[in-house]
Amino acid sequence: MDARLNYFGNQLGAKFLKYINSAGHALGLSSLPAATQELVKIRASQINGCGFCTDMHTKDAAHAGETQLRLNLVAAWREATVFTEAERAALELTEQGTRIADAAGGVSDAAWAAAAEHYDEEQLTALVSLIALINTYNRINVIVRQPAGDYVPGQYA
Repeated sequence: MDARLNYFGNQLGAKFLKYINSAGHALGLSSLPAATQELVKIRASQINGCGFCTDMHTKDAAHAGETQLRLNLVAAWREATVFTEAERAALELTEQGTRIADAAGGVSDAAWAAAAEHYDEEQLTALVSLIALINTYNRINVIVRQPAGDYVPGQYA
């Protein structure tokens, strides 16, 4: 399948990508654990049906040392025993922040409290920003039907 639009290959798309990549780089410098960041990106991408981002972030996570077992279980994290309580809180916040229209009032107080129990203010800021950012990437890629499967770790570094 070909993309509907070479979004990242045209001048406006490339400029927009430059800015959102800068935001992503800033989040990567935060104290939010890198493994948690990848889990968040993977889970949001799965929910949004973004094959391109799911491909990218599972490969990036594996390249960074994430185990195949944990990658296989991201979609079923509630039943899996391989995630820490902090990671579970981040994944719950990711799900609720991604499916924001599914619940009246958006993210529940319980999900927020669980995340706040494990992450400090800077990390929560990074987590909220990361959830918003990956949802932005997902929506662009899904709308233009960006093909998945050919990503190589480090390709866009």
